[in-house]
Amino acid sequence: MMCPSMDDGGPRDAVGVVAEDFAGMKSQAFGLARRAGLHPVLCPVTVRAGWRRLPASWWPMPLRAIRPLDIPPGCMEPSGLMISIGGTGGAIGAALRARGGRVVQIQNPRMPLRRFDLVIANRHDEISGPNVLLSRTALHGVSPARLAEARRIWTPRLAHLPRPLISVLVGGGNGRFRLGTDEAHAIAAQLGRMMDRDGVGIAVTPSRRTGAQAREILSRALSPRGAWVWDMTGENPYLGLVACADAIIVTSDSISMVSEAVATDVPVMVIPLPGRSRRIGLFLNDLSRAGRIRMFDGRMQDWSVRPLDDTPLMVDEMRHRLQLK
Repeated sequence: MMCPSMDDGGPRDAVGVVAEDFAGMKSQAFGLARRAGLHPVLCPVTVRAGWRRLPASWWPMPLRAIRPLDIPPGCMEPSGLMISIGGTGGAIGAALRARGGRVVQIQNPRMPLRRFDLVIANRHDEISGPNVLLSRTALHGVSPARLAEARRIWTPRLAHLPRPLISVLVGGGNGRFRLGTDEAHAIAAQLGRMMDRDGVGIAVTPSRRTGAQAREILSRALSPRGAWVWDMTGENPYLGLVACADAIIVTSDSISMVSEAVATDVPVMVIPLPGRSRRIGLFLNDLSRAGRIRMFDGRMQDWSVRPLDDTPLMVDEMRHRLQLK
């Protein structure tokens, strides 16, 4: 998953991003802001000791449950804008809006939706309301222009790999899915057999959530076969691998990674991991019915696809509803 840099920009176009310091959350909020022509500035939410025992929506005074926020000048003025994301960010965003600012919430805040100027959620969040916009994919910053630039940079770096080139985006275990040593061995075996049977090139990028043992298993199994496996040092190749791929394989644990993959014009195959999530299940079923993804069965699959990215639609509607210049 693409992790955004901290672009401060000028005060006039700055938008404060109220979020916990997680790559997936920052990717969505920064993607929305940048594609709206704004300059996102992270206002990281750090919860004080003891308050994490309660859901953020239960906090009686949310701003006292966190360390003070460093909010960019102008964001809390009537013409300014803040973006909050997730349950914790949403609790803080709602509290800030009560002080007079405008707040766009990303994801279901699990509190009354009227407490925000706009809520941008996914279909699988199963919410609705007059101030709610629903997207098929997670918000992100993987625009055609960024893909073209990444392709220009990374094509020569990956030129030694056979074509078709399959980029493999590996996530990690979380509260819903498991990706340990057993799963890593199974994924490595499937990818190795695909290299042998289908003659494809393989480029693998683990994420920060991929365990060290799982990364080592993938590297030991695939590198001797000629695959390129990122060792987590140097420049992050994620966007380059997404841009240069002839097909993409991605693990099922991350809505953000799948959303960024389907924004390309190549087939996307999803590796199902042990575990269960109703939200992610609904999300994957939606994309599968649209013909945009297929489950990975150990073989290269090729079919006609078109890019699927609802972020521009969400940006246009946000600008219209909030009368952003």
